[in-house]
Amino acid sequence: MGIEGVGARVARKEDKRFITGAGRYVDDMVVPGMKHAAFVRSPHAHAQIKKIDVRTAQGMPGVIGVLTGKELKADGIGNLICGWMIHSKDGSPMKMGAWSPLAVDKVRYVGDAVVIVVAETKGQARDAAEAVEITYKELKAVVDATKALEKGAPQVHAEAENNLIFDWEIGDGKATDAAIKAAAHVTRMKIVNNRLVPNAMEPRAALGHYDKAEDHYTCWTTSQNPHVARLVMSAFYNVAPENKLRVIAPDVGGGFGSKIYIYPEEIVCLWASKKTGVPVKWVADRTESFLTDAHGRDHVSTVEMAFDKNNRITGLKVDTIANLGAYMSLFSSCVPTYLYATLLSGQYDIPAIHANVRTVYTNTAPVDAYRGAGRPEATYLLERTMEAAARELGVSPADLRRKNFITTFPHQTPVIMNYDAGDYATSLDAAMKTADYAGFAARKADAAGKGKLRGIGMSCYIEACGIAPSAAVGSLGAGVGLWESAEVRVNAVGTIEVLTGSHSHGQGHETTFAQLVNQRFGVPIDSVSIVHGDTDKVQMGMGTYGSRSGAVGMSAIAKALDKVEAKAKKIAAHLLEADEGDIVIENGEVKVAGTDKSLPWFQVALAAYTAHNLPAGMEPGLKETAFYDPANFTFPAGCYICEVEIDPETGTTEIVQFVAADDFGNIINPMIVEGQVHGGIAQGVGQALLEGAHYDASGQLLTASYMDYTMPRAGDLPSFKVSTSNTPCPSNPLGIKGCGEAGAIGSPPAVINAITDAIGIADIAMPATPSTVWAAIRAAK
Repeated sequence: MGIEGVGARVARKEDKRFITGAGRYVDDMVVPGMKHAAFVRSPHAHAQIKKIDVRTAQGMPGVIGVLTGKELKADGIGNLICGWMIHSKDGSPMKMGAWSPLAVDKVRYVGDAVVIVVAETKGQARDAAEAVEITYKELKAVVDATKALEKGAPQVHAEAENNLIFDWEIGDGKATDAAIKAAAHVTRMKIVNNRLVPNAMEPRAALGHYDKAEDHYTCWTTSQNPHVARLVMSAFYNVAPENKLRVIAPDVGGGFGSKIYIYPEEIVCLWASKKTGVPVKWVADRTESFLTDAHGRDHVSTVEMAFDKNNRITGLKVDTIANLGAYMSLFSSCVPTYLYATLLSGQYDIPAIHANVRTVYTNTAPVDAYRGAGRPEATYLLERTMEAAARELGVSPADLRRKNFITTFPHQTPVIMNYDAGDYATSLDAAMKTADYAGFAARKADAAGKGKLRGIGMSCYIEACGIAPSAAVGSLGAGVGLWESAEVRVNAVGTIEVLTGSHSHGQGHETTFAQLVNQRFGVPIDSVSIVHGDTDKVQMGMGTYGSRSGAVGMSAIAKALDKVEAKAKKIAAHLLEADEGDIVIENGEVKVAGTDKSLPWFQVALAAYTAHNLPAGMEPGLKETAFYDPANFTFPAGCYICEVEIDPETGTTEIVQFVAADDFGNIINPMIVEGQVHGGIAQGVGQALLEGAHYDASGQLLTASYMDYTMPRAGDLPSFKVSTSNTPCPSNPLGIKGCGEAGAIGSPPAVINAITDAIGIADIAMPATPSTVWAAIRAAK
C-alpha cells in the first residue's frame, strides 16, 4: 500500500474547490440569452382545474412565456413513469396513474406543477406566476395511507380502486403461519416508520437549452444519474431524441436518493426552451424542495416474530402499508418490495418469513428512495422487534441476537437474498467492547442518582448494496440494467483520465477512484482526473445510488485497468526485450522483475502514442473500456450501540455515546468511509429524534420550512466511535461492500431502543421529540 493507494487515508482532492467556493453547480451555469422560470403550483391537495387565465401574467414586465399543461400535451410530451414493474399477488400489474409534468385537469398534492412562467429575471417570473389565475374545484383529500384504503376514501387516481397500487407478497405464508402457531413465544408489534424530507444542501435545479441551429437540447440538472435521465426523457417522455439530448450533472450538493429521479421541472424547462426560443433556468427555493422533492419512508407495519423454547426465531410475519404519495416516482415501487422485504431476515437465521406489502396513493408528495431505501425500514422493523422480544423473554438483547446469527456462508434466506460473506459476531463483540456494555448498569445507577434516566440500545443491521445483477433485477421488474461502465485513458505523457458512469455528489470519487489507479500504476493521484456527469463525454452508465459506486463502479474501472495494464506490459516487454510475464508496474515505473531494467511510466505511454516501436500488429494508443455487471448484491453489516440520558422533567434526550462497528469489506479510503458513516448516523439520529413530515387532514404540509422541520445540528450529536472489521466481498474483484447508507440504516432502531430502555416502555413514535418523550414518561408512571 502506497501513501496514496488503496487503504490510505488520503484527503479528498475535490474538497479544495468546495471549501473555497469554486464548485460549479447548476445555479452557477450561465448560457447566453438565458431566462428564468417560476412554476405556479397547486395550493390544494386535491382539486379539479376548471380554468387557467394567463392573460394578465403574459402582459407583465419581462415575461417571455406563460405555458400550461394543455400546450405541453399538444406537443406530445409524455407522462412521468415508474420504471420498476411490480405485480400484485393475483398477477395483476401495478396501477400507475397518469402524472403529467404540468397538471392538465386535476391536481393531486400541494405543490403539483400547473403552469410555468419564463421571464427575464427570477423576480419577474415569480411576480407573473402570482398573477396567473386558476379556478379550482376543491375535492376531499386523503393523506393517511391506512385511511386511503378504507371504503369511501377520496379516490386519488381512477386507475387504482380504493387507492391500492399493488398488493404484493414474498415468502412462504403457510410455513410462517405454522411456525407462529407452534411457537413457544410470539412478539407482536405495530411499527411506524415516519415520513422524511431529504433536504440535500443544494436544492434541485434545471437549465434547459434548445439550440435551434443544431436542433439539439442540453439539460444541466442536479442528477445522480444523468444517463438514465437522458434515456427516460428521450424514450418515454418524448422530450428529444437521445442522440440530440445532452444531460450534464455538474457538481451536485448532495442527493441522498432524492436526485435519482426525473422530475417535472427538467422536462418542462427543456420543452419551454424550445417553445420560447430562450434557455430556461429554474432553481427551487427551500419551500419548493419541501413540497416537491420525493419524500422517504412512511410505512405502517404489523409484525409477528415466533420463537421456540430455546429462543430461536422460527418465523417472521410482516404486513406493511406503504404510502407512495400522489404519483408513482421513478423507482418508488421497488423500495417497499425488493429493497425492503428481501432484507427482513436481517442477520438472523429465520427458516420461515412472509411479508405482504400494500402500496397506496395519497394526496401527498410522491415517496421514493431516501438514503437506505427500504433497508432502513426493514432494519427498524426487525431490530425494534428483536429488542422487544428480548425484554419479553427476559434475556439479554445481545445474547438473543447472537443466538440467532447466521454463522455459515453462503446463506440463502427465505426472501430471495443469498448472503455471500459475513461475521456478525465480530461486529457485535467490537461494539460491545467499545461501548463498555458490561459497565452500563453502573452508569445507569449513577445517572439515576442525578435524577436522569439512562438507557442503552443496539441494532444489528444488514443491507444489500449494488442493486444487481442486471438479469436478476430484470426478472423482478426493473426497467433498466444495473451494470456500470468505465473508460481509462492514458495520455501520451502518462497522466490518466478515468471516465465513469458513476456520479459523485459528496462521496469523494475524485479521490477514491484515483487511489485505485495509483495502487495499480503508482501514478500520483494528482495526475489522475475523474470525469463524470456528462452524457457527451462519458459512455452510457447507470449513476450513483444504493452504495453502488465502489462495488460496481470501481469494479468496472478495475476491469478497464486490467486491460490497460495488459497492453502496457506488452509494450514494455517489447521495448525492454523481456518476457511479458516478467514485467511488473510499481511506483510509476515499468520493470523487469529481478533486474535493474526499467522504464518510467510516461515513457511507456509515450511509446504507445508515437507508435514507432510497438509489437507487431498492435494498435497505437493506451485507452480501454469496460462494463461490469456484478454477480450478486454486496452485504455490508454491523452493530450499532446507542446510549442516552433523558431529563424526565423536560423530555430532552442526550445521546451520550454512539458506537458503530461495521463490516464494509475491503476499504479504499478509511477517512472517507468514516465520513460516510458519520453522515449516515447523523441522518438516522435526525429521523429518530427530530425529523418528521406532517400533513394536516386537508393535505397541507405543516412542516414545509426549517421553522417546523427540525434537522440535526452538531449539538444533537456526540463524538461517534466508529470501527470496521473486514470479511471481503467474494462477488466483486475488489472485495468492496459499500458504506454510504449504513449509518442511516442502523442508527434509528439503536436510538429508539435506548430511549424505550431508559423510560421502561415497549415503544415510542419517531421522531422522539422532547414533548413525545415527556408524554411517554408521564404515561409510564
